[in-house]
Amino acid sequence: MFAPLPTPAEMSGWDRAAVELGLPGLLLMENASREAMHALEAETGPVRGKRVLFFMGGGNNGGDAACLARHLHDAGAETLVLHTRPLRACRGESAAHVRLARRCGVAFAPAAGWPARYRNTPWDAGTEAGDGGSGPDIVVDGLLGTGFSGTLRPLEMGLVARINGLAGRAFIFSLDIPSGLSGLSGRPSPVAVRAHATVTFEAAKPGLVLPEATPYTGRLHVRPIGIPAVVRRTHPASFQMMTETIGRALPVAAPGWHKGTAGSVLIVGGSEGLTGAPHLAAWSALRSGAGLVTVAAPEGLCADIKAQCPDLMTRPLGAPGTRRWSPALAEALQPWLPRCGALVLGPGLGREAETAAFVRALLSCPGRPSAVVDADALHALAACPEALASLRADDVLTPHPGEAATLLHTTPALVQADRFAALAGLRRLASCVWVLKGAGTLIGSEERPVIIAPYAEPNLAVGGSGDVLAGCIGTLLAQIAAQPCEAGESTSRLAACLGVRLHALAGMLLREAFPQRGNTATDIAETLPRARAELLRARRP
Repeated sequence: MFAPLPTPAEMSGWDRAAVELGLPGLLLMENASREAMHALEAETGPVRGKRVLFFMGGGNNGGDAACLARHLHDAGAETLVLHTRPLRACRGESAAHVRLARRCGVAFAPAAGWPARYRNTPWDAGTEAGDGGSGPDIVVDGLLGTGFSGTLRPLEMGLVARINGLAGRAFIFSLDIPSGLSGLSGRPSPVAVRAHATVTFEAAKPGLVLPEATPYTGRLHVRPIGIPAVVRRTHPASFQMMTETIGRALPVAAPGWHKGTAGSVLIVGGSEGLTGAPHLAAWSALRSGAGLVTVAAPEGLCADIKAQCPDLMTRPLGAPGTRRWSPALAEALQPWLPRCGALVLGPGLGREAETAAFVRALLSCPGRPSAVVDADALHALAACPEALASLRADDVLTPHPGEAATLLHTTPALVQADRFAALAGLRRLASCVWVLKGAGTLIGSEERPVIIAPYAEPNLAVGGSGDVLAGCIGTLLAQIAAQPCEAGESTSRLAACLGVRLHALAGMLLREAFPQRGNTATDIAETLPRARAELLRARRP
């Protein structure tokens, strides 16, 4: 369900641990280059007769390039390796592979002389595409690996610019990570190679799977190089990537299900002018497969929330005509809470002072089910920080960047500038499951790896989309609670992950009917049954 995403430092630790076990570093580099060759030929076809220009840095990434050059040379390609550091400066495994490549006939030359030195040669990078076929067919980027940090030096920055200039006529292939890209943040520093494809070794790194990295990585190939399983097990990664196999955790409708066992969800929300939000959350809960969905709201709002929809039930709170939230309404709702499998709190709740007191009172109610806390309920937590103490480990909080900024007393721009740091700050506020929404949604819980959902769906960027996600997670909370989870997984963490995946899959499916957007949040909810069917199909071996 989740693939490990070691940070660059953790990946270096895997390498060291493998060597300490007795696996030679020279072999790991050989394995990496062989896997790189397979990935390259999967993209370009056989390399025989093709001109392949390599850019080699001074670290292990450069050693991978030298080793790959030998394999391609032996396969019949015409190769040239341009190095940014003197070859005598190479150390360890990189130096050994450089020596071997040179003995096998691979040509090496200083990168500082390119491209001026190669005018009117087969390696001429200055001619236009289509004028007789001069220039490389393939460019292999081995300048800098995942250990790169800081900013590019002038030489590398110039080479990156020239490599990118060849993209219209040559296939750009990066080893481990596009040079200049951060393996942690997925952002250029300040520029990076824009590869057509990238091969990364043993496991992807967090920055490679974030949506903002896609223009640089191109198609991403993750290839094993022989790191023993015991190393991965004893040195767990701090991040994980959600994979298609998450569908294995999706509850399957059983013949014996009835409306009570298919998931009972209580939506609590709505205020003056915001009655559509709880309606959307409730409709999403139904479309996600819940058996019973009820919206609890002040009595005077219930007719607007129901909106003549016979499928939605309402539970009016307070005296006739009541239109505001108060702690007394939480007391009226308390007897109803144990009957529900999940609570969704916040859609359209409003931001009046008494609303924060209601949220605190409701979250403190004994016997309440696991809660999905969203939208205005998050603002209530920010206005009434002591209410954070009422949250439990099995609650799911789903802020978008603006709501996260409110909770962290910062700005949305700063949240987006470092989403990992923002999630860490949210996790310090309360020990529950946090879902930091947006492109590349992050899911974090106490003492568990951060999960990256590597999806960016423009069709989800519409008002009400978050209400749909909240309802979806509410249904999954109620359904998964009734079945055993896989070892080491919690109901809430799985429900959050599955909800994010279903929501993203609905966005993907909507691209077919709305390729240039234009869909509504209701359309997202209406697509959830199809998304659920797609996810169930993906779980089959």
